[in-house]
Amino acid sequence: MTVKPLLRWTTLSLLCALVAPLAVAEDTVRIGIEAAYPPFASKSADGQIVGFDYDIGNALCKQMQVKCQWVEQEFDGLIPSLKVRKIDAILSSMTITEDRKKSVDFTDRYYQSASRIAMKKGAALSADFRELKGKRIGVQRSSTHDRFATQVLVPAGAEIVRYATLNEAYLDLLAGRLDAVQGDDVAVQLGFLDTENGKGYAFAGEPLRDPKYFGDGVGIAVRKNDQTLAKRFNSAIIALRENGEYQKIDQKYFSFDIYGQ
Repeated sequence: MTVKPLLRWTTLSLLCALVAPLAVAEDTVRIGIEAAYPPFASKSADGQIVGFDYDIGNALCKQMQVKCQWVEQEFDGLIPSLKVRKIDAILSSMTITEDRKKSVDFTDRYYQSASRIAMKKGAALSADFRELKGKRIGVQRSSTHDRFATQVLVPAGAEIVRYATLNEAYLDLLAGRLDAVQGDDVAVQLGFLDTENGKGYAFAGEPLRDPKYFGDGVGIAVRKNDQTLAKRFNSAIIALRENGEYQKIDQKYFSFDIYGQ
């Protein structure tokens, strides 16, 4: 007489055990980030990820009442990892471009910036980039700056050298193996020009903002058609802007509103 109730109890226990991990998984968002892009993301002396992207991501997760699970890897591997479901989102200073929209969906922007070219102080740079003929320009591989350099600077006679991180490009610039580095204006300013190593270097030419290459700001990438997650992020971005949390994080790293107009 006690067998059937016992079976029902055992079956129920097994179902609960199977469902429980799923419930936990739904409360966790795996976010891909490259931790070699100060001041947006880098490693502290004790090996912890720090930076604007990291702080904003944690604040967004808190607002959405989910747990952030950060997955660190090189920038050019982030979209492939998203597509094969190793991560759920990319929050790593990824510019929203039409080309990337073919592979992933984006949230609204959470900041915006321009592209700049840094060279030795006093270097002139015209709008047609003729001064770069025969020069070696370092860019981060698979970035919007890489695409611009390939399509615009190479025809002007420049040679493009691609790196996994901008930090590697800075080292080659200092060693004389490069003539210039192109990257995000804020990252290059704070991550190189404002440092001891950056003395003697400055931006050359005007800020580069062509939407064809540099898109519509920086957003969070999610898998194609994952509008549920994108909308949750968008609502959280708005909430952080309205409750002042975004501004607190912004002021921790910058002396201006990086969100832009």
